[in-house]
Amino acid sequence: MPVRLAVVTAVLATTSVLPGGTALAAGAPGGYAFDDGARRVEGASTTAEAPLLEPGTTYRGSLPRTGTQHYRLELDAASDTYVSATAVPGEGDELTAVDGVRLSVRDADGGTCSLDSAAFGAARSPRPVTAWGVRAVAPGSTRCQEPGTYYVTVERSRPQDSPPEPWDLELTAVTEPRPEHTGATRAPETWNSASPEPLTAEPEHRRGGGGFARATPVGQGAWRDAIRPGQTLFYKVPVDWGLQLYASAELGGTDSGSGYATGALRLALHNPVRGEVVDAAKGYTGRQVTAALAPVPPVAYANRYATDDRVSGMRFAGDYYLVVHLAAQVADDFGEGPFPLVLRLRYEGTAQAGPGYAGKSVPDGLFEVSAHDRQAASADGTGRGDRAAMTALAVGGIGTGSVLLAGLGVWTAVARRRAAA
Repeated sequence: MPVRLAVVTAVLATTSVLPGGTALAAGAPGGYAFDDGARRVEGASTTAEAPLLEPGTTYRGSLPRTGTQHYRLELDAASDTYVSATAVPGEGDELTAVDGVRLSVRDADGGTCSLDSAAFGAARSPRPVTAWGVRAVAPGSTRCQEPGTYYVTVERSRPQDSPPEPWDLELTAVTEPRPEHTGATRAPETWNSASPEPLTAEPEHRRGGGGFARATPVGQGAWRDAIRPGQTLFYKVPVDWGLQLYASAELGGTDSGSGYATGALRLALHNPVRGEVVDAAKGYTGRQVTAALAPVPPVAYANRYATDDRVSGMRFAGDYYLVVHLAAQVADDFGEGPFPLVLRLRYEGTAQAGPGYAGKSVPDGLFEVSAHDRQAASADGTGRGDRAAMTALAVGGIGTGSVLLAGLGVWTAVARRRAAA
């Protein structure tokens, strides 16, 4: 009888419910949260057997240590197509700074439309890394303009130094229609690159998500959270045409331990097609530290014609993603945490009309900011979400407590009968 009670109590003590209904084992950093609706796909070793990636669909597969994974796209000549690949190593993998994932988009003749790679960096901490590619229909271009079959290749950046186990992989493909009227074909040459005064508002609580598909909405303001070593948190931020986004992440100090963790706190901004735009990383000595993103330009269609990734990545409106990672080695010197985290976000500029697309994106509404997006990212939206989560937790606690009390009552009655006998 005491053993049964101890087991039930232990189960309750080692799990918790986070806002949004996500159950997380206490003390565990948690893995990447894949899209629940992702289709299973396995890349082929040759283009002849490459499986089709359909725009508007998310896929889940794997990435072996060696070899290139091939996928296929069937494209028209009237829209731009974007693909992304998020590779997720094992939590205990030993990584090198230059290892990661590489993605390319090629035409039927093997010509390169785009090439991108993402590495783990100096921290060498296991975390999701995302590379993206594009096949763009652009005035004056001669390569990758024809409709037909294209191929996506995904591989590890340094397979000879990479862990032997396969990595999980999440893939997306989306399309962007062309504008009805051709506008500027050159990126803006000047824009305000000065950082505004930081926000000093009292932070509102909002729990980060575990992946792109589970990213938590946030908007202008200060947002409080907590993060454990090895954990990656995802937030999505609606950014309309004409607006600039400024963002920073503050990691709180601790009195536990001493030392120095290289590149411990990493903050990255990804655009609506999951392409990384800019990132910042800071080492950690146990004292409070802030990682602030370099200023990015206002969102504009013409930004795509720039050669600077920080400009070209801000090419469309929609939900951008802030991704925060705390390096696993922080635990070696400062313990398992969790450590306090504060995000500070600010918009500058005035929202403007979009380019006037001639059709719809796939999925629909990807490159626009709706009233629902703004509400979900506001402080009011946060309050309702937190209250709902706390209500669910309270109801769950009452339900569990009732079960425990009922069980104790049964055990007590049985014991009394046995004693009377």
